[in-house]
Amino acid sequence: MPSVLVPIADGTEELEAITIIDCLRRAGIEVTVASVMTAPQVTAANGTRLVADCMMADCAGQSFDMITLPGGLPGADHLAASDELKQLLLKQHQADGWVTAICASPAVVLGAHGLTDGKNATCYPGFESGLSNNGATVQEENVVIDGKLVTSRGPATALPFALELITQLCGADKSQEVASGLLAN
Repeated sequence: MPSVLVPIADGTEELEAITIIDCLRRAGIEVTVASVMTAPQVTAANGTRLVADCMMADCAGQSFDMITLPGGLPGADHLAASDELKQLLLKQHQADGWVTAICASPAVVLGAHGLTDGKNATCYPGFESGLSNNGATVQEENVVIDGKLVTSRGPATALPFALELITQLCGADKSQEVASGLLAN
């Protein structure tokens, strides 16, 4: 069973985080939700309280098939400031593992850490300079795949993004099965 790390923080966009976590778990993927804050419970961008499975420090030294970053502000800023997450992202990238992000996170986190250099990527409108100034080619599609980098634009694209992550990890049939169960066809 594939494993995915989903980091969360105060200010994470809850629609993105919950959609990603829920869809991946529906596909049978092992999802670890880790807080980059000082406690497992975070307050998301619109006031929803989310409780992580563990702290980001607990993930040090672990390997995941994919690391997926929800967006939102100041959530993406908190993710970018986490040294533990940065180290995991760099390790994942160097091992040619899946690194994926939605909303502000492709620019604020991945771009800032050099993980979009020379890649095609997308992000929430208004954050494009965080990609283009860091060597990425900005695309306007809702979901952009370039090698093992998958990026998406925002809350309304969270479902197609999550389904694409399932496709990449488990195949189109599993993604279609999850989509059908959600009436997303």
